[in-house]
Amino acid sequence: MSAGRRINLVGGRGHTGAELLRLIAGHPDIELGLASSRSHAGELISASCGGWPDDGRIFTQLEPEDVHACPADAWVLAMPDGLAVNWVEYIGQAYPECLILDFSADYRFDPNWTYGLPERNRERINSAHLIANPGCYATGAQLGLLPLQSRLVSSPVVFGVSGFSGAGKSPSPRNDPELLRDNLVPYALNGHMHEREISHHLDTEVRFMPHVAAFFRGISLTIGFELDHATTPTELEEIYRLRYADEARVRVDKGIPQVSDVQNTPDIHIGGFSVDARHPARGALVVVLDNLLKGAASQAVQNLNLALGLDEHLGVSS
Repeated sequence: MSAGRRINLVGGRGHTGAELLRLIAGHPDIELGLASSRSHAGELISASCGGWPDDGRIFTQLEPEDVHACPADAWVLAMPDGLAVNWVEYIGQAYPECLILDFSADYRFDPNWTYGLPERNRERINSAHLIANPGCYATGAQLGLLPLQSRLVSSPVVFGVSGFSGAGKSPSPRNDPELLRDNLVPYALNGHMHEREISHHLDTEVRFMPHVAAFFRGISLTIGFELDHATTPTELEEIYRLRYADEARVRVDKGIPQVSDVQNTPDIHIGGFSVDARHPARGALVVVLDNLLKGAASQAVQNLNLALGLDEHLGVSS
């Protein structure tokens, strides 16, 4: 084993798992113990993960009851919602002090788990051994609203557009190239999981309306809000620059950020601050991020680094 920590990945074949594998491949202090996939067991990791070296490593077949034979410093669960519970139970029995990071929504509302948004919960993540990685839309919306949280007087409205990688690899209308061609597809316009996640963690009711577009990766969020006082674009920009001055992964822009600015990067851009001249307490801003990186895999690496006692940004940009 290298000088670093060993990570076992369950569910390594999806978009998020492939991104995480690419980052692990370039991480100087983390090595892969195993990557499991029921549907692709026995296949070369390098065949589906372009960033993985051609070293002959394969996806393994692993069941929850087999984890006792696979020691690691951390387990990462990258599976659809609702499937993590058995893995968490067996890992917890075999390795009570082991770090578990879950990509699904299963534990994002559980007070026994640490919510893995480093820009807000860094100190808790440092000592955590159960981490719920935030959703992609929820990451962008929360970082877009945190600096204004105490000044909001009504429910913010978030209009989100994601690339179709957010729908995963299983065929659906939200990742159908023919349906998406020259199109914008709204879905789950009330009660989306991320609407509840954003509202819960901000302790503020938020309206969220997701859409999917024909590009592969990235998210753009246009956020409208009303404050308890009249404001200006300059004041808003200054509030955000102060709040995120020490955050390496957050960039504040005067202009409107674009999805193309953040694709294939671990950073989130916030900008385009505007105020309604008729109602100067009402404003809007735009947040963009890569849903597979800051919205998933690179944020997970930030969390793993923090919880394992490494530099937070080590290997994040690999």
